[in-house]
Amino acid sequence: MRYVSTRGAAPALAFDDVLLAGLARDGGLYVPESWPHLSAATLADLAGRPYHEIAFRVLSPFVGRAIKQAELAALIEDAYRGFGHPAVAPLKQLAANDFLLELFHGPTLAFKDYALQVVGRLFDHVLRKKGARVTIVVATSGDTGSAAIEACRDRDTVDIFILHPRGRTSEVQRRQMTTIKAANVHNIALDGTFDDCQDLLKAMFADAAFRDRVKLSAVNSINWARIAVQVAYYVASALALGAPKRRVAFTVPTGNFGNIYSAHAARKIGLPIDRLVVASNRNDILWRTITTGEMALADVEPSLSPSMDIQVSSNFERLLFELWGRSGKATAALMREFRADRRAEIPAARLEALRAGFATGRASDDDTLATIRRIHAETGEVIDPHTAVAIHTACLTARTPGVPMVTLACAHPAKFPDAVERATGIRPALPPRLADLYEREEFVTTLPNDLRMVQEFVIARARAA
Repeated sequence: MRYVSTRGAAPALAFDDVLLAGLARDGGLYVPESWPHLSAATLADLAGRPYHEIAFRVLSPFVGRAIKQAELAALIEDAYRGFGHPAVAPLKQLAANDFLLELFHGPTLAFKDYALQVVGRLFDHVLRKKGARVTIVVATSGDTGSAAIEACRDRDTVDIFILHPRGRTSEVQRRQMTTIKAANVHNIALDGTFDDCQDLLKAMFADAAFRDRVKLSAVNSINWARIAVQVAYYVASALALGAPKRRVAFTVPTGNFGNIYSAHAARKIGLPIDRLVVASNRNDILWRTITTGEMALADVEPSLSPSMDIQVSSNFERLLFELWGRSGKATAALMREFRADRRAEIPAARLEALRAGFATGRASDDDTLATIRRIHAETGEVIDPHTAVAIHTACLTARTPGVPMVTLACAHPAKFPDAVERATGIRPALPPRLADLYEREEFVTTLPNDLRMVQEFVIARARAA
């Protein structure tokens, strides 16, 4: 299995090198040179198997010969051993054909754990084989940071630096990052938005001298390994609902487009998906793009669903690469235009192809609160704001009769207690292992939105430098 850059000017790499590289040298994102395929018979054989076995079978073709099969299987099994539900990613029925896929049973109570618990172990495995060390810099809108820390803390092969937008995460999200005391973990609160954090990360990758000096890598969803590991929970939930004989639809609360691109990857490898629904909050560049064909930047506005407060959806470039016939040259030109003009147009034929693959909707903060309140009143379930954005959007979307709709519940409601309490009067409690989170000491450095200052901070603390 080989991987190519969406911008066409970086060398093709094997999975282990893509894992360590993160972003391609030409600024593009890695995608498979060709898609593997799981036959209907293979999918049917996976039905009823433990989650870690499904994850291994799904990830194995993407890894190829880069890691021995037995080692990969053991690594994946170990990654999910500590999750808080025996099904790992359980389905919960809300109505006749409506289901929640609960993705908050990992160590940091968010869907990012499902990929990063595997990716952290992949990094350690590959780096030990190579006798190498890397510096990981993460840009996070809230959940990726804590999940990445939990996956990489105390690993001798890795130093990890977390960039989060100061004052723009929930208190629980912030404390899950900043209360970890580990020699290889460094938290930076940036004076700016998530898009500023993401732009600094991309600028660090574009600085070849800096990148090489600190052996820079990433575990954001720009890293292909993140995308590939997430495919497993789409496959597992679809199998539980009757796939491959039955088609399934998914609605995904979407900011950076990585999670729903994993659903698209599941469709590309053979999972019978009826439709994919992109759910946006007030930061609705994806809704506007799919609805109008115009990608146009707007200012990031704080919302009740902060993990989606994004205007530059990095992983959308992977889909644009496909829409432009896998032309790296055309994709690079489009992204240059978007960055220079803050807008770009998707031509009619390509927009039609985009709409054929993705439906979309959006939810305001009032919609979000109303949905949290309604779901609790009707079902007794307490959901977080991001899940509410997705449920609201799913209700607006045209449905195929008889096809179950699976809405992704990407975070535990206790991560956003203020919004939940505002909607329901109930303040959800943290699980026992995090019960003292508000009393723990925080370790964080505040820095301005300045590339040089952030780079100097990293160089001074990165052992690979």
